[in-house]
Amino acid sequence: MTGSFITPEVFAFVIVPVLIFLARVCDMSLDTIRVIFVSKGIRYLPAIVGFFEVIIWLVAIGQVMNNLTNVVCYLAYGAGFATGTIIGMAIEERLSLGLATVRIITAEDPAGLIRVLRSHDYGVTVLDAEGGKGRVKVIFTIIKRQDLQHVVSIIKDFNPDAFYSVEDVKAVAEGVFPSHNSHALLRWADLLNLRPKGK
Repeated sequence: MTGSFITPEVFAFVIVPVLIFLARVCDMSLDTIRVIFVSKGIRYLPAIVGFFEVIIWLVAIGQVMNNLTNVVCYLAYGAGFATGTIIGMAIEERLSLGLATVRIITAEDPAGLIRVLRSHDYGVTVLDAEGGKGRVKVIFTIIKRQDLQHVVSIIKDFNPDAFYSVEDVKAVAEGVFPSHNSHALLRWADLLNLRPKGK
C-alpha cells in the first residue's frame, strides 16, 4: 500500500521538494546562530555549527542538482532560504546573547531614572552635554541583551520623551551587571572556555 502511494511523481514533486525546503530552513537557521556566535566573540562553537550547516546545505543543493528539470525543487530551495532567514531572526531575538550599550539623552531631570537603574544593579555613567535645544544629560549603561526590554520599560516609565539608542558591545573589561543568572548558552561558553578572555 505504501509503495502504491509513493509514486515516482509524488516522490519527485512532493517528497524531494519538502526535504529540500526543510534542509534549507535548518541550514539558514544554523547560519544565523553561527553569525551570532562570531559577533559575540564566542570561540569554537561557530566552527561546530558551521560544520553541520555546510553538510545540510550540501544535501539540499545536491538534491537540487539531481533534479535540475524540477521547478518545484527550485521553489522549495528559495522558500526554505526565506523561511530559514525568518526563523533565524526569531532565534536571534530569542537568544538575546551578549551585551548592549544603551545611550539615553534627555533634557528632563534624570535623577529618578538613574536611581531606579542603579537600584536594579545596572552600571550608569552620566555626562553633561549640549543638545540642539540646550543642555541635556547623556546616560550610558552597558547591559546584558536579555535585560534590554526591562531597561527600555524603565526609560519609558521615568523619561518617556527621552531619546535612546542601543548598540551591540563585543567586549568589556569590567562592568556592573544585575546578579541574576546569565543566559544558559553564555554559561556553557564560559564553562567550556569558548569565549575570549575579557569578553
